[in-house]
Amino acid sequence: MFPFRIGQGYDVHQLEEGRPFWLGGILILHTHGAKGHSDADVVCHVICDALLGAANMRNIGYHFSDKDPQWKGVDSKLLLKRVLEMIREKDYEVGNLDVTIVLQNPKLNPHIPEMKACLAQVMQIDEEDISIKATTSEHLGFVGREEGIAAHCVALIYNKKKLPFEIVH
Repeated sequence: MFPFRIGQGYDVHQLEEGRPFWLGGILILHTHGAKGHSDADVVCHVICDALLGAANMRNIGYHFSDKDPQWKGVDSKLLLKRVLEMIREKDYEVGNLDVTIVLQNPKLNPHIPEMKACLAQVMQIDEEDISIKATTSEHLGFVGREEGIAAHCVALIYNKKKLPFEIVH
């Protein structure tokens, strides 16, 4: 087995007026928030999916079903923390993450440093290992009409026991 693995995640959520808007583990003040079974943090969800995919452990819906009442309204940082525990039980560690958020409004660039700090703390990795970018859809589609949010993530993980060298953080 090769010690390095990559995974990819994609998620969308509908936006609804008056809901809290959790993104990247932080609360962003806005008129609309994402709708979902949990707190609908699309960034935490795509990171979970990318990590689970890289570890060949299916996806977030498989482990945290939206049919299961125990996950209703749950803080997605707790789901992310559990996913990290799951991949670490298989001797994997996070190499790096690259997240792209697609949202028309609000502008997210001012919030990215706080998201990175929050996620790094939850995941127990360096902020330098987390890339977050934000873009719009140029007013096209459901994102452009401000009906929803989408996010993509690519993750690199490695198996600590299969490395031919030691990684020092």
